Amino acid sequence: MKHIIILGDGMADEPIDSLAGKTPLQFAATPYMDKLAELGVSGMLKTVPDGFHPGSEVANLAVLGYDLPKVYEGRGVLEAASIGVELQPGELAMRCNLICTEGEILKNHSSGHISTEEADELIRFLNDKLGSDKVHFYTGVSYRHLLVIKGGNKHLDCTPPHDVPLKPFRPLMIKPETPEAKGTADLLNDLILKSQELLKNHPVNLKRIAAGKDPANSIWPWSPGYRPAMETMQDLYGIKKGAVISAVDLIRGIGTYAGLEVIHVDGATGLYDTNYEGKAQAALEALKTNDFVYLHIEASDEAGHEGDVKLKIRTIEDLDNRVLRTIYETLQKWSEPVAIALLPDHPTPCAIRTHTNKPIPFVIYKPGQTPDEVTRYDEFAAKGGKYGTLEKDQFIREFLK
Repeated sequence: MKHIIILGDGMADEPIDSLAGKTPLQFAATPYMDKLAELGVSGMLKTVPDGFHPGSEVANLAVLGYDLPKVYEGRGVLEAASIGVELQPGELAMRCNLICTEGEILKNHSSGHISTEEADELIRFLNDKLGSDKVHFYTGVSYRHLLVIKGGNKHLDCTPPHDVPLKPFRPLMIKPETPEAKGTADLLNDLILKSQELLKNHPVNLKRIAAGKDPANSIWPWSPGYRPAMETMQDLYGIKKGAVISAVDLIRGIGTYAGLEVIHVDGATGLYDTNYEGKAQAALEALKTNDFVYLHIEASDEAGHEGDVKLKIRTIEDLDNRVLRTIYETLQKWSEPVAIALLPDHPTPCAIRTHTNKPIPFVIYKPGQTPDEVTRYDEFAAKGGKYGTLEKDQFIREFLK
C-alpha cells in the first residue's frame, strides 16, 4: 500500500462569533474531507511537544514522527537545505523575514506578501551592503529568506514576527540567552537597524509605496540553529522512496533532510492563489513512482495570520474541491490501494493571527478498513474518533503500518 499525507497548514482554528460559533473548518463546505472522515478513522494529534514553540517547523517534524528534542535546530537550517546552502560546522542559520514596519510598529511579517522577484533584489542589495566573510544573506521565497552567521551563537531569544503584528518592534529585538551569545545578538540587532536605513528609500520599496503596497523596509532574523542530525524516513520507517511537494522552503528543507525527493510545482505560491490543481496532479504523478508523498498546502496558514476569516474558509474549500477531490476520485480508479491522511500541522486562529499548540484533528483513510463513527472532519468531531489523542511518532507509525 502506498501513502499520501495531505497537510493544510494552519487549517485548524477556534469557534468564531461571525460564523455562529463555528470554526472555519466546520463552516466551510468540505464534502471530500467529510467523506474521508466517514470512511476513515479520526483522532487528535499533539504536534507541539511540551516546551516547544508552536512553529510550522516543529509541527511538521512532529507529524513525520521526529524526536524534536533530538533533531530540532530551528527553521533557518531547514530552509538552508531547501535553498541548497550546505552549512559548515560553526555556521549559524536563521530565518530572515523581510517585514514591514510603520514608525516603531511591526506592521506585518510578510511585507504585504512581497514577490520573490522584488525580494531577491532587496536581499542581494543587503548582502552587497551588509554581507561580509562572516555574514551572508540568501534569497528564499517571497518574504522568507536566510541569514548565515559564521561563528554565531544560537543561544538567542528571538520573537517570530508573525506572532506580534502591530506591536512595537524594539522591545522584541534579539536578546542573548547566555553571556557568550551577546556578541551575536548585538550583531543581529545592528543588522536589523542598518537594514531599515538601507531599505527605506530603495527603488523597490518606493515603487511598492506608490502602488499602495506595504514596503519591505526591515529584516527580522529569528529561529537560529546549526545543521541538524536527522535520520531519513527510509531509515526510520523503511520507506523505499518518498517525495515532498510544497511552495515553502521550510517544508522542502525538512523533506531534504528526511531523504524525500523535493518536487517543485509551477505557480505554487504558498498563498490563496497557489496552483492547487498543479499540486494535486504532481502528487498523483509522484505516487506512481514513490511509496510515500507529503503534500503541503500553505494557504490557510497565511489567511489565519492575516486574520481573514472569509479567506481562510475559501482556502479550506479550495483544498477540498481542487486538491482532495481530484486525488480521492483518481485513486479510486487505481488497482494499487493508497492510504490518505488529512490534517493541519497546528491551529492558526484568525482571532489571534498566530499559531497555538492545541492538538489538531486528523483522519486516516485506508481502503477496506473498518471506519469509526465520525462522519465530519473538524476540530470537534475528530475528538470522538477511535484513535483518541496521539503524540510523538504514534500517528506516522499508525498511518504507515
